[in-house]
Amino acid sequence: QVQLVESGGGLVQTGDSLRLSCAASERTFSTYIMGWFRQAPGKERQFVGAINWSGSNTQYTDSVKGQFIISRDNAKNTVYLQMNSLKAEDTTVYYCAASPQRVLFALPDAYDYWGQGTQVTVYS
Repeated sequence: QVQLVESGGGLVQTGDSLRLSCAASERTFSTYIMGWFRQAPGKERQFVGAINWSGSNTQYTDSVKGQFIISRDNAKNTVYLQMNSLKAEDTTVYYCAASPQRVLFALPDAYDYWGQGTQVTVYS
């Protein structure tokens, strides 16, 4: 059982940057693919990006390419989501998730463990 705890959300202005962190309880964290998703009220959970176990491979949804960067520190059991040039439409709850798969997946069903989410609000 992997427990994930996100942090770093908050209220920022348009154009600002924010870094979300997701700390995992499991010492085998380095064997999991880690993903970031976001979900607005009443909408489906949307894939943001994912990173493989070593950090050598990442995948992003088109709308955040060049804007968001995912990284991980296996020594700290933590994955990060660096969000730059934030826009109002980035406002929502962000979730991290862990997958035991060996290929990066964008589908939420591929992820077995989820954090509780952290709110990001961007105002103009």
